[in-house]
Amino acid sequence: MSRLAAGIWVQAYLTRLQLENIPAYVLAKGDATAGAVMVKVATLDGQAALHQRSFDLMTGERRWMVMADGSEADVDEVIVRQRKMDPDLWVIEVESREGRHLLDEPGLSD
Repeated sequence: MSRLAAGIWVQAYLTRLQLENIPAYVLAKGDATAGAVMVKVATLDGQAALHQRSFDLMTGERRWMVMADGSEADVDEVIVRQRKMDPDLWVIEVESREGRHLLDEPGLSD
């Protein structure tokens, strides 16, 4: 199965969040075709979690995993390090006091 281009996936994700009234912003624009995507979820209390897609070799499924969580400053440092290693990386910030990100909904792991 072919993968959706990163830029198209990001636009679709932002639209889904907007439909649920969940604010989200592109913090770093990556490669439109093949860039990896990370999603920072800020709970507006100084805390955040950073999600990235990973591939399960046993099942062949792609799922979202928490790469880092804790203080927003610490999560931001992880993002800076990741962007230094991969300048094609997309970073999206979602703002939700409840921690809603919709990444666990069908269609967002494609």
